[in-house]
Amino acid sequence: MGSLVNASVTALAQSEPGGAHDPVLRYMAQHTEYQAVFQRTQHFLMRGDGPLHFDMRHYVGIMAAGRHQCHWLVDQLKEEFLAVGGEPRWLDGLQHVPKKLADLNEVNKLLAHRPWLLNKGHIERLVRGRDNWSLGELLQALVILAHYHALSSLVLGCRALGADRADATDSSGGASTPSGAKEQSRCGGSPTGGVPVQQLMQKMRSLSEQQHSVDERTAAEKNEIYEAVDSGAEVAERPSAPRRDLDGLARFVEDAEFAYEDFSRRGGTSSVATFRVQDYSWEDHGFSLVNRLYSDVGVLLDDKFRMAYDLTYQTMGSFREVDTGLFRRAVWRYIQCLYGIRHDDYDYAVVNQLVDRQLKTFVKTVCVYPERLEPCSASLKRVMEGFHRSEKVHVTLLCLEARLQSELLYALRAVMRYTT
Repeated sequence: MGSLVNASVTALAQSEPGGAHDPVLRYMAQHTEYQAVFQRTQHFLMRGDGPLHFDMRHYVGIMAAGRHQCHWLVDQLKEEFLAVGGEPRWLDGLQHVPKKLADLNEVNKLLAHRPWLLNKGHIERLVRGRDNWSLGELLQALVILAHYHALSSLVLGCRALGADRADATDSSGGASTPSGAKEQSRCGGSPTGGVPVQQLMQKMRSLSEQQHSVDERTAAEKNEIYEAVDSGAEVAERPSAPRRDLDGLARFVEDAEFAYEDFSRRGGTSSVATFRVQDYSWEDHGFSLVNRLYSDVGVLLDDKFRMAYDLTYQTMGSFREVDTGLFRRAVWRYIQCLYGIRHDDYDYAVVNQLVDRQLKTFVKTVCVYPERLEPCSASLKRVMEGFHRSEKVHVTLLCLEARLQSELLYALRAVMRYTT
């Protein structure tokens, strides 16, 4: 990554607004290697080289975080928007922003909640005609939108787990974290290495010993298993009474009632074809496109995806020397399944064996309805019982990155179809 990955960039990222008081950095402090990659990427997106002016970047972030009512991120971005010379009147609402920004609303809405509906027509309307976006500007805006949608999932998910408590301790003695941080969740109880973790260990051991391949299944069997992956996840209903003006965020949100819908509802089929990674993948297609139109960001994003996906301390609750790859992969695949993304060479039966109903509900809510999470609710006490809090934060990091990659796959495919 050349000059992008060096001490000066890291120092710049750490000196940005928020600093040590930034809850995002507190959540990630238990995973220092990931935190460093995240900071480099966010710094480059918001303050590094790129076609968008700094005020535009921060306002796009406000629009993105507003979709999930992530007040802390919106407040932080508003401060930074003014600090980089943004027009204060824009903060009075979308009716005061340039048409170019207002035109981004439809893409923001779709990308946040139903990215599979994004198509080349949306790209064409933005890059042609009056007040148009250049392709480079639009690429940066799309990445910022997806970044802050996913970051809202992390902030609200970790807040719900109580992961920002400064006085937390970890009875693991720090073996599960690279920094030796000690912690114990008031929401989740102390990590006891209880039956759920033990059962998960047994299932992973059994799966590791099995020799069968997904290729041995018929196409019908594969489809049936894939379509059943999201069964059993029940997220909280939307409150019947809307919050007071979304606590001041309504001015940044158009069509606030628009929300996620299951890609393929149980008992029916989706009108949109499943996104097959074999046809369009991040590694083979998305990476090169985003790097060509928005130089260097592809490398940073790729490092961040890999870091979150491969991150392990070989622990699970009180167990040590654990190969957690099967579990991490199952969580990632489940998240992408929520967005209609399928890996034909993956056995989705593994997801149903390793990701229990409560964890599915938590992961799904974090990814698609993070604004509905209630901090330290009774249901959260049963999620990932026996896991250390650092491990729960790690699962939330997987939510951030798998969601981000899913949104970018749809966005980049739409751009590719427009340009070819």
